[in-house]
Amino acid sequence: MGGVEDEEPALKRMKLSSKGLAGLSNGSSSIEPIGGSSSDLMARPLPSEGDDEVVGSKGVIKRVEFVRIIEKALYSLGYKKSGAHLEEESGIPLHSTVVNLFMQQILDGCWDESIATLHKIGLTDERIVKSASFLILEQKFLELLDGEKVMDALKTLRTEIAPLCIKSSRIRELSSCIVSRSLSWPVDSPRIDNVKMRSRSKLLEELQKLLPPKVMIPERRLEHLVEQALILQREACIFHNSLDKEMSLYCDHQCGKDQIPSRTLQILEAHDDEVWFVQFSHNGKYLASSSNDRSAIIWEVGTNGLTVKHRLSGHQKSVSSVSWSPDDQELLTCGVEEAIRRWDVSTGKCLQIYEKAGFGLVSCAWFPNGKYILSGLNDKSICMWDLDGKELESWKGQRTLKISDLEITSDGEQILSICRENAVLLFNRQTKDERLIEEDQIVTSFSLSKDNRFLLVNLLDQEIHLWNIEGNPKLVGKYKGHRRSRFIIRSCFGGLKQAFIASGSEDSQVYIWHRSSGELIEALPGHSGAVNCVSWNPANPHMLASASDDRTIRIWGLNELHVKFPNAHSNGIHHCNGGT
Repeated sequence: MGGVEDEEPALKRMKLSSKGLAGLSNGSSSIEPIGGSSSDLMARPLPSEGDDEVVGSKGVIKRVEFVRIIEKALYSLGYKKSGAHLEEESGIPLHSTVVNLFMQQILDGCWDESIATLHKIGLTDERIVKSASFLILEQKFLELLDGEKVMDALKTLRTEIAPLCIKSSRIRELSSCIVSRSLSWPVDSPRIDNVKMRSRSKLLEELQKLLPPKVMIPERRLEHLVEQALILQREACIFHNSLDKEMSLYCDHQCGKDQIPSRTLQILEAHDDEVWFVQFSHNGKYLASSSNDRSAIIWEVGTNGLTVKHRLSGHQKSVSSVSWSPDDQELLTCGVEEAIRRWDVSTGKCLQIYEKAGFGLVSCAWFPNGKYILSGLNDKSICMWDLDGKELESWKGQRTLKISDLEITSDGEQILSICRENAVLLFNRQTKDERLIEEDQIVTSFSLSKDNRFLLVNLLDQEIHLWNIEGNPKLVGKYKGHRRSRFIIRSCFGGLKQAFIASGSEDSQVYIWHRSSGELIEALPGHSGAVNCVSWNPANPHMLASASDDRTIRIWGLNELHVKFPNAHSNGIHHCNGGT
C-alpha cells in the first residue's frame, strides 16, 4: 500500500505526494516530496465544509463528497494521474493538507510529530484521538524494540502509552515483549506471538478505519455503494432468479416472469398410485419420490431429462416421506407407521431397516454428520439411531404427532417437530431447552430453510406462515391463494438464494410466491389431481418438481420454446387422495 511493500523494513520509507498517499490500497504510488509548513495546516480546509452544492436529479448527492469518492476510486484502481488531474481540475482535494501531512509523518516514522498533527485534524471525539494515538505509539514502541532500543521502548510504554488509560490488556502484552528480551525467550514464544510489528502502511490502513470517513474516505467506498445499489435492485425485483453476475451497471435491473419455472418440461409416470412426496438431493443430481404404491423411486437428473435410476421396493405400507443423506450417497424412506429403510443410491440396495417392536415410525431425518438418523414414533417420542440400527437416545413425551415432519439444524443442535396440533417444537439436544412456534390453526407440515434461520409452516386454514426462528420465533410472512381442505399439502423454499416459496394445492395447481413481498407470482396448471408436495432443485433455480394424486411428477422449467424434455405428456386421467 502507498508504494511501500509490506515486506519492506519498517524504517525504510519514501516521501509520497498526496497522489501517492491516496493510492495506499493499490501497492504503488509516485515518489515526490511534500511541501508545506505547520503554519499552512489549517489554511486549506476541504471544500465540503460549508459547500452544499449537489449533483443529480434528486438533489441528495453532495458534489464535494461525490468528487472525493471518485478520486478515491481512481487512486484505488491505480489511475493516479487521472485522480491527480481530477483533484486539480475540480479544486477538491481528496485529503486536506493536514491529513496529507499526518499520513506522510506516519510513513516517515515521525511519531511525535504525527501525534501533534493528529490533534490538529479537528477530531471532536476524544476516544478516537486516544485510540489513534495508541496505535501510533504502539508502532513507535515496537520499532524501538526491534532496533534494540529497549530502554527507549520502556520509556514510551510508561510515559506515553500507559497514560492514555485504554487497552490495559494490550499494554500487558507489550510489557511481555520487554520481559521476553531480558529473559531471551524465543521469538515464537506463545507469550509474545500475538505481538507483531506491522508495516507502516498497514498502520495507516488501521488508522484509516478508525478516523471518520469525512477525514479519510474508507477503502473501496464507491464499489460498496454500487454493490449496495445492485443488491437493492435485485431484492426489489420479484422475478429475480438468475446469477448475480448477469446484473449490469449499464441499466436498471429488471427480470421478467421468464426466470420462473412455469412450463412443464417432463411428466414422470413410473408410480402406480398417488405420489405423496418428492425431494431433490442436495447436489441437485437426483430426485427421490415416494408413493401410496408402497415404493420410492430415485430419479437421475440428466441433460435430456429425468430417468429412473432405482425403484425401491420392500415397504409393507405406503411410503410417506424420504430424506437424503448429507453427502447424497444414501436415502432414507419412511413407511406410514411402519419402518424406515436406508438405501445405497448407487446400487439401489437396502442397507438397513430401522424398526421398534410395538411402535410405528412416522418420520425420518439425517443427523448432519451422516452418522446417525432421527425418527419420530407414533407414541409421540423421537429416537436417534446409529447406522447399524442401534437406538442411542430417545426423547419421550409429546415430541411429535402421528403424522409429522422432522428436521434438524445443520449444527446438529435443534430438533424440529410438530408436538401439538397447532405447535412446532424446537428442542435443543444439548441444553434440553424448548421453544415453541404456536399457531391459531392446525399445523399440517413445515419446511426448514437452508440457512436454518426460517421455518415455513403450512396451516389448515389455507395459509402458509414464514417464521424467523433465530432467538424468539417471530412471524415475518404470510402466503395465501392455494387450496387445502382435506389433505397434507407441503411447501418449500427455492430459487436463487431461496427467494421464492412454492406449494402444492388441492386445486391441482402449483403456487409460487415471492418470499420477501409475499406476492403471488404464478399458479401453474397441469396436474389433474391434488398436488401434495413440491421440491425446488437446490443446484438449479430454474427446475421445480411437483408430486400429485394423479400418479405423476411434473418437472417444471423456464418458458423457453427450445427447452423441453422427452415424454412431456399427460395421461389425462384424474386421481385424488384415496381413489381414482
